[in-house]
Amino acid sequence: MKRCFILSLLFLAGAVQAQTADEIIERSENLLQGKTSRGTYEMTIVTPDYTRSMKMEYWWDDAQDRSLIRTIAPKKEAGNKWLKIGNEMWNYLRATETTIKIPPSMMLQSWNGSDFTNDDLARESDVTDDYTHSIIAEEVINGEECWKLASTPRPEAAVVWGRLYTWVRKKDFLPSITQYFDEKGKLVRYMVYSDFKKMGGRMIPGKWSMYNKVKEGHHTEFIIDDVDFDLAIPERVFSFRELERGN
Repeated sequence: MKRCFILSLLFLAGAVQAQTADEIIERSENLLQGKTSRGTYEMTIVTPDYTRSMKMEYWWDDAQDRSLIRTIAPKKEAGNKWLKIGNEMWNYLRATETTIKIPPSMMLQSWNGSDFTNDDLARESDVTDDYTHSIIAEEVINGEECWKLASTPRPEAAVVWGRLYTWVRKKDFLPSITQYFDEKGKLVRYMVYSDFKKMGGRMIPGKWSMYNKVKEGHHTEFIIDDVDFDLAIPERVFSFRELERGN
């Protein structure tokens, strides 16, 4: 009986080691977003001159490649929204009751004054499909054993980043750090995932911190308040009528 138990452990260990880089990246992405998700979070933008916070609600549908984000607070920005369908994105400004389509030329621009880009929100680049992945090292990050993966753009892919490095925790396939490099190999920014806890029935990082390497002293934090995964989201949520409803 003891021998069978030991063999089972060895088999499981081998199964973990047999994970390919593509499988690790895909599983990690799926854990973070699910097929659909809805949640609220607080975003804090930190600069040497000011700190600005806002609360937001979002809906995400991976199968249909669409999302909606609505600002809840502060009051002066409440009702501002962003709708993304495929590779296209629109911004509704409640104060002026106008809808602006974000052109492709602005995908690398700051999203809502943060250290994230419009491309991050629109997910015009698909990490799983637009990059080739390889395991290049195994390292310990914050006390957890991680795979270090290198992601290189496919020749035909129209992507923003020249290379990505991602550290994924072996025990649960959740990301620990992601580094973003431009086409010249310069580190532009990096994301640190922390405060891992169970939310929406699964373990996820409750805090996402993006650090800007181009603008010294700039970073943006996302604190997830609540989230639900794999739920039915009404079609109306991703409509222009909902975008311009003004609430």
